[in-house]
Amino acid sequence: MLTRLDLDHFKCFSRLRLPLGPLTLLTGTNASGKSSVLQSLVLLHQTIREQEWSTRLLLNGSELRLGTVTDVVDKVTGRRAFAIGLLDANSAVHWTFEGEQGDMSAPVSLVRAGEHEQGSPAALHFLLPACAAPDDSDLAGRLQRLSFLTAERIGPREVYALEDPSSTLVVGPRGESAASLLHWGRDVRVQSELVVGEKPPTLLHQVEARMNEFFPGCSLEIQQVPQSNGVTLGLRTSVATGFHRSIHVGFGLTQVFPIVVAALSRRPGDLLLIENPEVHLHPAGQAKMGAFLSRVAATGIQVLIETHSDHVLNGVRRSVKGGAIENEQVLIHFFRDRDAEGDQVVSPAIDPNGNIDVWPPGFFDQFDRDMNHFAGWGN
Repeated sequence: MLTRLDLDHFKCFSRLRLPLGPLTLLTGTNASGKSSVLQSLVLLHQTIREQEWSTRLLLNGSELRLGTVTDVVDKVTGRRAFAIGLLDANSAVHWTFEGEQGDMSAPVSLVRAGEHEQGSPAALHFLLPACAAPDDSDLAGRLQRLSFLTAERIGPREVYALEDPSSTLVVGPRGESAASLLHWGRDVRVQSELVVGEKPPTLLHQVEARMNEFFPGCSLEIQQVPQSNGVTLGLRTSVATGFHRSIHVGFGLTQVFPIVVAALSRRPGDLLLIENPEVHLHPAGQAKMGAFLSRVAATGIQVLIETHSDHVLNGVRRSVKGGAIENEQVLIHFFRDRDAEGDQVVSPAIDPNGNIDVWPPGFFDQFDRDMNHFAGWGN
């Protein structure tokens, strides 16, 4: 499990040392750096996955397109270089990248893995030097298996692409491969801790069971289109009806579907990054999402969430109080504008009863502000 992320001169951060836990919630104001935290991990992931032997960080790939070095370097304190570091219980790897302003990838100018340091390396494997320790290679392997879902997930489709099973390892950044992954992996057994209901413990049945928790009465079917590289996703919200094309059901179903597939197809030690899991969900569904991802994280899958939803937060808090996840396993980071007084990141702690110790201004306090405003009316 990753225990800390270090960023230097990366986007809006001149220097960040961010603790990570089994479940980490990133909250805060818009444009305060939450997405940048996730993007730093995805950049490492897509480079390792798409260019195994590269000595450059791929800024533009199939999962993320950030532009040039100029777009990535902190414009206030940085110049042409930025650094990303990762720590876990057994290893620490830091990379420094330096390039020209218009470069669309960033050369590794320094890599430090444990006690070993190498400047301007001529060869790297998974962004690591040949002499990297086994623990460092394990960290790189977890980055390779990382699963990332953006807030802009694809909506209903008539047909979803069916890809080769050897390349369908994750649901894709927009959930575009979720149906394909479920089609090929329908009979794979889900972790026993995540099995619910009376249905068999295989992926297709358990995805359906979890979808039914969010949308009572929900059932699904995946069918390959004959003589094509495509599958259809049939959905229904009542046993009294037949299966409908996804374009005829609520938009929220197709937004939750890739999250559930991604979570149930991961294994302990894997990384799951999700932007705004609450998109298109009713408040009750948002709370259920917080509870679901808490249970996923408790099984050893490391989950990082960017959220603007107090309902997701409260779902996590209820899970802590109910014992589904330990309070020490949950970290909360509240990001503020870099020009605000005080620390750029404030990290409220959660106790075993789900209580939060500090509520800095702007931290899920809008409801109270609005109620105070209404309370003043009629006086």
